[in-house]
Amino acid sequence: MKKTALVVMAAGIGSRFGGGIKQLEPVGPNGEIIMDYAIYDAIEAGFDKVVFIIRRDLEKDFREIIGNRIEKIIPVSYVYQEMDDLPDGYSVPEGRKKPWGTGQAVLAAEKALDVPFAVINADDYYGKEAFVKVHEFLVSTEQKADAGTTESPYAFCMAGFILGNTLSENGGVTRGICQVGEDGFLQDVEETGGIRRSADGTVVCERDGQLTPVSENCHVSMNMWGFPPEIFRELAKGFSRFLAEMKPEESQKKEYLLPGVVQELLQEKRASVAVLETRDKWFGVTYKEDKQSVVDSFKKLIAEGLYPASLFER
Repeated sequence: MKKTALVVMAAGIGSRFGGGIKQLEPVGPNGEIIMDYAIYDAIEAGFDKVVFIIRRDLEKDFREIIGNRIEKIIPVSYVYQEMDDLPDGYSVPEGRKKPWGTGQAVLAAEKALDVPFAVINADDYYGKEAFVKVHEFLVSTEQKADAGTTESPYAFCMAGFILGNTLSENGGVTRGICQVGEDGFLQDVEETGGIRRSADGTVVCERDGQLTPVSENCHVSMNMWGFPPEIFRELAKGFSRFLAEMKPEESQKKEYLLPGVVQELLQEKRASVAVLETRDKWFGVTYKEDKQSVVDSFKKLIAEGLYPASLFER
């Protein structure tokens, strides 16, 4: 069977390890963090390798806290998202402290990958179904030699979550609201903030300063994608273009985002994105108050037999 990899975007886990870093908050009965459960599900689904995207200055701590126990059960590689990892002719704008975003983060993984791969956030629980569906797509889909053209577009996939399954009880969340065609392929994705359930039970979002109703049954992107390795050449070209077109007033905060790259390829008809619907419920510690709900949810999943009480040897 074709080899596949899981890419975990963990470069944004914070400047230090310890209390207050939401990705490292224990949520399992033996100190497991959300990332442990995602990797467990990926291995169970058939992924062969894990690539962690981290900051170079955090590698030692990252290995001690997360990586060393994962290396005992699956091959692991580390790559680094660094602000000065730029194409020839470009330098970091004076005063910039913000990383370049998820597009540059995934581009960094090119050094460790030559197989189809899934991308996930480090701090989201996606459920088992999404990993199974994305893995099946990656091993069964062949890219043509001329992929990336209007005649033979790239074949990508995305886990399509149901919006109502991804809300926080403690405040608004940001989601990529998707327009999906009757054929099950992505037509458009719009990053939308302030999504929450209002007092009357309806789901609303913030658009142009106004609260707008949104269907809780629509599909949303949780930044879980499936790509062939050919995506790296598009990420590289797009990053150079992003830097060339960046205005001086944008130089401190503007980010090169993965959904924007996908959207551009869609508009150019150079990619298709199969939306793989998953009915699993998302968990995440968006707010400090979310933690207990996540802990209780994992207790329930363990009681139901979906996970062992202890995932990995520590």
